Amino acid sequence: MGAVVLPKGKVALLVIDMENAFVLPGAPFQIKEAMATIPACKRVIEASRKHNVPIFYVKRIYRADGSDVEPARWEKWRDKGRAMQPGSTGVSSAEYVAEIKPEPGDYTLVKHRWSAFMLTELDLILRRLGIEAVALTGTTTPNCIRTSAYDADALGYEVIIIEDCCSSNSPEIQQHNIIDLKNLGAIIMSSDDYIQKLPDIPIANVVDRIRQEMASNPINPEPITEFEDKTVGWVDKW
Repeated sequence: MGAVVLPKGKVALLVIDMENAFVLPGAPFQIKEAMATIPACKRVIEASRKHNVPIFYVKRIYRADGSDVEPARWEKWRDKGRAMQPGSTGVSSAEYVAEIKPEPGDYTLVKHRWSAFMLTELDLILRRLGIEAVALTGTTTPNCIRTSAYDADALGYEVIIIEDCCSSNSPEIQQHNIIDLKNLGAIIMSSDDYIQKLPDIPIANVVDRIRQEMASNPINPEPITEFEDKTVGWVDKW
């Protein structure tokens, strides 16, 4: 059996929804700024591979009958030709854009909702690899990048947004969402900054710091009450 090369750092790179139907000009769900991010995404992906950073390609595939399309998107999806079906090709397809296709060693996942985490095996694999932070790239920032960032934070991961590798339908939408993600606590960096810091992308190690504080300053996690019969227990007073 060949040796398995495990990631050296604590960061994984996510490439979200960079598929033809969202990126190419004239595509049914084209994100206007997505095409312009391809060169930066390509540089980040290639540098990550060079430094053995795990790369997760996450994309949409919809069944032809629409049974797994989000309610908010269903009518547009139906009226625009039922894009991103299994095995589809061309401008309306779920094919990854040619410049940044997955390569052997990358992970590929299909998501059925906005977040890369919802109903996918992403969290399971990240934990198996010992990953503590995710660097997000792809489209679209107000939807799939944003929901993935919130779910990552909720699951205990630190979040990095590679700003020029993410896209929206206008610079204004992009700017407002980056501000919101920064306020969430995400680390915002450029593709150049990310590449320069490889292979050890600095993270805040927040979870480790929480554990250390809990160990050094133990506090009962629940309110304990002494009852009239001298027994003690926890009571939900609300």
